[in-house]
This record gives sequence, structure tokens and C-alpha cells, in this order.
Amino acid sequence: MALPTRRHSSARRDLRRTNKKLTASNLSTCPQCHEKKLPHRICPNCGYYAGQEEMKVEI
Repeated sequence: MALPTRRHSSARRDLRRTNKKLTASNLSTCPQCHEKKLPHRICPNCGYYAGQEEMKVEI
């Protein structure tokens, strides 16, 4: 099995790890109740999607 002959520097290691981070999900605003929701999904607060009530929400 092949082994690296030289050690990678810490700068090279850190450059490789720059893209390994969590990203915040992009939320949109519901046009009915103005709460934050995931895009292209039924609003969990009011139950509307695309201006129509898709499900009843118990409050």
C-alpha cells in the first residue's frame, strides 16, 4: 500500500476543510401569516400553500 512520503502542511489541510461547514437553510416568508417556512412546502403555521388552504392546522 502506498504511503505519502511527505507530511501535508496545516495550511493545506485547512484549505481542504474550508468547505466542510454547515449552511443555514434559506427560509421564505409565508404570504398568509408572514411566518418563516421552507420554500415549496405547506406552511406549518397556517396550512396554506400557493394561496390555497391545503390542510387544517389545530391551534
